[in-house]
Amino acid sequence: MQAIMLAAGLGKRLGRYTKNGTKCMVSVNGKTLVERAIDSLVQAKISRLVLVVGYKADVLKKFLASKYGENFPMKIDYIENSVYEKTNNIYSLFLARNELLRDDTILLESDLIFKSEIIKNLVESEEKNLAVVSPFENWMDGTCTRLDAESNITEMVDKDVFDWSETASYYKTVNIYKFSREFSERYYVPFLEAYQKSFGTNEYYEQVLKVLSFLSSKLLKGFVVPGDDWYEIDDPADLRIASDRFSCVEDRVKNFHFRYGGYWRFPKVKDFCYLVNPYFPPQKLVDELKSNFSTLLTEYPSGAQQQSILAAKIFNLLPEHIAVGNGAAELISSLSKVLDAKKKIAIPYPTFNEYPERFAGLETAAVPVRKDFSYSADDILETARRENCGYALLINPDNPTGNFLQKDDILNLCAELRKLDCVLIFDESFIDFCEKKSRYTFLSEEVLAENPNLIVIKSVSKSYGVPGLRLGFLSSADETLVEKIKKANSIWNINSFGEYFLQIFEKYKKSYETSCDKIASERARFFAELSKIPMLKVYESQANYFLVKLENAKSKVLTETLLDKYNIFIKDLGGKRGFENGEFIRIAVRGEADNDAIARAISNELFVLGEKRNANMNGGGYKRLTKFCSKKNFFSKKYFSQKNSASCKVERRILF
Repeated sequence: MQAIMLAAGLGKRLGRYTKNGTKCMVSVNGKTLVERAIDSLVQAKISRLVLVVGYKADVLKKFLASKYGENFPMKIDYIENSVYEKTNNIYSLFLARNELLRDDTILLESDLIFKSEIIKNLVESEEKNLAVVSPFENWMDGTCTRLDAESNITEMVDKDVFDWSETASYYKTVNIYKFSREFSERYYVPFLEAYQKSFGTNEYYEQVLKVLSFLSSKLLKGFVVPGDDWYEIDDPADLRIASDRFSCVEDRVKNFHFRYGGYWRFPKVKDFCYLVNPYFPPQKLVDELKSNFSTLLTEYPSGAQQQSILAAKIFNLLPEHIAVGNGAAELISSLSKVLDAKKKIAIPYPTFNEYPERFAGLETAAVPVRKDFSYSADDILETARRENCGYALLINPDNPTGNFLQKDDILNLCAELRKLDCVLIFDESFIDFCEKKSRYTFLSEEVLAENPNLIVIKSVSKSYGVPGLRLGFLSSADETLVEKIKKANSIWNINSFGEYFLQIFEKYKKSYETSCDKIASERARFFAELSKIPMLKVYESQANYFLVKLENAKSKVLTETLLDKYNIFIKDLGGKRGFENGEFIRIAVRGEADNDAIARAISNELFVLGEKRNANMNGGGYKRLTKFCSKKNFFSKKYFSQKNSASCKVERRILF
């Protein structure tokens, strides 16, 4: 069997990455696409590769000659498309049509990164004519297919007939094919020649397959692979995503953290790192946004004053007492610009990094915390008094510890700080998730009026489950301060979708309150489940997350393992100030099914850790874990039958 790779194109959208080389010479994590493809072909015992080249053909030939010498087990031949700038891939394949007639062929494009098993499994399949396809996901672009019950391709769906309402039945073409010589001779090549003669050289070879699928659904079958197994690289954004998908797990975790979101591009990943409300918004609210999508997309949003009116209505505040931000992050940044840099700020550590990073111009006085990460209002007050602080920060419940202080304690603190001419910056982004009896808000005219030294910040993204809208509130009775914040923000810092959410939220207020009750209930259940797992210490929380300490396990490796094996992304707190003495992670509270899934995954990995460590343990913790995992049926019978074998003991990464 041979292979034909189409590698003639310019790759303009990749910009500087193809300035001095071809598209297939772009490197992903230290290895070029063409090298990766060739390695896969060799592993599948492909004897010959035909490269159709064009743009910088000499550079590519020289590069491959330097990599693969005379003794290389696969012969590499070239066909040159001298008019690559004026043609599309149908012409490149047309130039190689006689090669299709020589042997069974693996046809692939040069801008792909994929797991080598795809080629191997394709070659070994008993089916003679196959198109590699994946169930359609929203990040995919290009030609799709439909399959019948026997995986026959019944239709090729191009952009002209693509219908978003039908995507559940679509399979995206990966642009890797297996053609038998008979298929090429009887069907593909004759139609390729006729199609190009009729429609010209500026077309795509998939159009020929579209015609063939229309004439007969028995000629070509779909070979289904997961979307995680490949990626097409057309531009720098694609290159970054491909680097993430095909990096070592350590780099993958780092890249995930540095993304700070956008995880819809990785639809199989369950995000236990970033914190949102899993029970809000309700579908009716989503449908209302959808029904106004066209209008909101094409209309300008209002300015800051109108946004303040809408936000003030939600909390029954005066508009001059509230500013709306592009998420709480923008408001924290804007606040940092109006604070007096000559004053100190008291901060309990560990804390949400955005505050110390944005308040870097202020000298910090660390509030002492206990071994269980708890602290009191008196601890904040004493630090502010001792250090002569002009500001004090309190996130309540605290992020990432979940520490919670009651309303009266905070009001007393605020009153005492006022005597010291100290302003309390109070972040209540997670307070709505508290137990109902303890739930409160300082977004109140009465509270603000009685406490002129109080600044309240609230993240709508976290509380209301709409992080994509980027909304947050800052409120204070200090109208001069609020006006400064509004001026520090850009005039259109909120988009029309965010403004419309503020406009309609009042109708869904009861649904929101119900969602907060659900989180409180699920948090209690999830806490009980996690607390049953030996080798974990779970700290009580009034937020939608838990601080968890690992015993005899490393947070970094567990984080990597969960992402690599289970597509679960958690927050590794290693290296964060305040967690120097131990291994800590933060786990978000999601829905019941997801929460049970992460509990099983952590138990699985800690069970294996017990396998590794039981010889050095007194046996108690390991025995408890084994009993727990067996009772919860966290392992398959096959796994248990092999658990004492040498292969089982090394099949997972060691977590210490």
